[in-house]
Amino acid sequence: MTAYVISGLLVGFLVGLTGVGGGSLMTPLLVFMFGFAPKTAVGTDLLFAAITKSAGVLVHHRNHRSVDWKIVLQLALGSIPAALVVIYLLENVFQKDEAVTSLITGSLGVALILTGLALLLRRRLSRKSPTQRLTHTERFGPWQGLLTVLVGIALGALVTLSSVGAGALGTITLLFLYPRLATVRIVGTDLAHAIPLTAVAGLGHLHMGNVDFNLLGSLLIGSLPGIYVGSHLSAKIPERILQPVLASVLLLVGAKFVL
Repeated sequence: MTAYVISGLLVGFLVGLTGVGGGSLMTPLLVFMFGFAPKTAVGTDLLFAAITKSAGVLVHHRNHRSVDWKIVLQLALGSIPAALVVIYLLENVFQKDEAVTSLITGSLGVALILTGLALLLRRRLSRKSPTQRLTHTERFGPWQGLLTVLVGIALGALVTLSSVGAGALGTITLLFLYPRLATVRIVGTDLAHAIPLTAVAGLGHLHMGNVDFNLLGSLLIGSLPGIYVGSHLSAKIPERILQPVLASVLLLVGAKFVL
């Protein structure tokens, strides 16, 4: 149990330091260091994410008013049904344990690679002039809502299969779809969408028996102080150093899952 608490502390610290979602860090750690089955690691991490992200949304909504609820709704219209479909397929179609493990492991590898690439691109996409931050011009006009729902579908499927992507991938797609939306609103909106998605996906995995509650409690005990300390130190370590290093680690771990 102590090792799990320390792991939660470490991941929470890195999340606070880098802003990268815990799934891309926690799930590989549980699989490779502690030997958990990928489906248990994914299921437990999804509920872990739903709980830990809730506090972040309260801060963004109450203090910054930085959640665009219209975008959250459009994303959820795609992601929640997609998550339910994936859970149904895992429980009723891929009935052999080997098939489920193979599907989740492959999806986890792909999600980690995409997250690593998203980290490398995020800094470039988030560079906006002051005038760009003032308006909410939609890049694709009348197609904007439909494209946002389609992005939600992709995120819903990938997050449910891997527990990875709700953070970095969600942010990078919103930066692309809404280039003039302030970065703080991008982060707050992505965080608000991640809560119902990870909660629905996590409860689905719970129904399948893929959640370890002892592990979940230990991770939560460690992660909360870790996030607090990491967030206070984040301003002291240059992002241009942290993000490339973290992206490289995710690419290597993702490749190990895929190959």
